[in-house]
Amino acid sequence: MSVSNVTVYMPSVLTLIGISGLESVQGWIGIPFCAMFLIAVIGNATLLIVIRSERGLHEPMYIFLGMLAATDIALASSIVPKMLGIFWFNMPEIYFDSCLLQMWLIHTLQGIESGILLAMALDRFVAICHPLRHATIFTHQLISQIGITVILRAAILVAPCLVLIKCRFQFYHTTVISHSYCEHMAIVKLAAANIRINKIYGLFVAFTIGGFDLIFITLSYIQIFTTVFHLPQKEARFKAFNTCIAHICVFLQFYLLAFFSFFTHRFGSHIPPYIHILFSSIYLLVPPFLNPLVYGVKTKQIRIHVIKMFCS
Repeated sequence: MSVSNVTVYMPSVLTLIGISGLESVQGWIGIPFCAMFLIAVIGNATLLIVIRSERGLHEPMYIFLGMLAATDIALASSIVPKMLGIFWFNMPEIYFDSCLLQMWLIHTLQGIESGILLAMALDRFVAICHPLRHATIFTHQLISQIGITVILRAAILVAPCLVLIKCRFQFYHTTVISHSYCEHMAIVKLAAANIRINKIYGLFVAFTIGGFDLIFITLSYIQIFTTVFHLPQKEARFKAFNTCIAHICVFLQFYLLAFFSFFTHRFGSHIPPYIHILFSSIYLLVPPFLNPLVYGVKTKQIRIHVIKMFCS
């Protein structure tokens, strides 16, 4: 698809070309993406139903897991339907304001997911390191406050990206986005203006949310492992460690994919564009796809209730 050299003033419609360089096979690529999306929605919806319906799961760990499941459904739903429209039905156009909304949703939901992972790590830290105080610290009021804070933090920090694009960028080199969804830098690079401040602010948001959360999650698990290894009974050590396995798996896959996507995007200028687009798309879709599978397999209480729900 050719790119026009004419400068456009405040375009009303943008064009997403999908996976640049792999346009001829996008229809086939859409099949595993669709399968992951369906598993993500069904799996996370099942978790939400089980956690809501079973009173024995109305504990902080499972409430945070319910928040994570809801976030994963919203994140997958914000990108995959439009992506499949591009891959399968040749529907690449998207309204400019809708594109900005999708960008805001994607990055806000990523920030919310990171905050929930931090809350889950702190919950496990208190439950294992200070078990007698866990019930008095993690009350339902505190859980609600944490949820609201996590949502507001991400939404408020990401919102200036919209303002900067909407107010500072009025002329655009092209209306064609070389991506499969409205990613922040992919939109910013369209502008016929200095984009330095947008790049800097994007990095600021990434490090403020991701960096802060990663540091405190790591510190929490270091303290957890130190406490677990000093427990006198082997069974107690195994039980304490086993409650953290699912969280560790989810934490690792989220941040490892995030770092890999970030560094290939920022420093992999020699890597073909379709590699960048594929990995950034996989980074957004794999956590919602894997999270319900990990918790369904590794968490006994959830596994029992899921089996009971489908077998009754």
